[in-house]
Amino acid sequence: MNFIKIINEQKGLAIGARHITVSTSGIPDKIVKYSKEGIQVNLAISLHASNNETRNKIMPINKAFPLEKLFEAIREYETNSKRRVTIEYILLKGLNDSLKNASELAALLKGTFAYVNLIPYNEVTENEFKRSDKDSVRAFYEELKRIGVNVTIRKEFGSDIDAACGQ
Repeated sequence: MNFIKIINEQKGLAIGARHITVSTSGIPDKIVKYSKEGIQVNLAISLHASNNETRNKIMPINKAFPLEKLFEAIREYETNSKRRVTIEYILLKGLNDSLKNASELAALLKGTFAYVNLIPYNEVTENEFKRSDKDSVRAFYEELKRIGVNVTIRKEFGSDIDAACGQ
């Protein structure tokens, strides 16, 4: 919070609060505490899975803070702050990119004002994950839109030089 106040301060970097985003993997009690700060800084949650089984595999924090607890905190955040949350969702081929996953994600989001930022995965040799093909990304996006979820696909830069998000 001190850092946010410094970069937002006129005598600091004078970056407008709405131009700042705090990103987290999701610690529910900290999200609720943050919701009571009374600031207009954005909140993004790195979700990347539509169910606990998948999220446990790719994000070990989920074992301590499963999706049910996380989404309770997200709803409380929205109620307290009157601000929406961005859900960051990296699409991984064959792991979290099916139409079933899109439906599960939409169900999780029900009752929130959150919007989803779909992120094409940037492959690295250090792990086995593969990038979802363009047709799967488009189908996932279209399914969320059909259900009524506010969703975008992140435009990417730098993958040609291994400098994209996640690399």
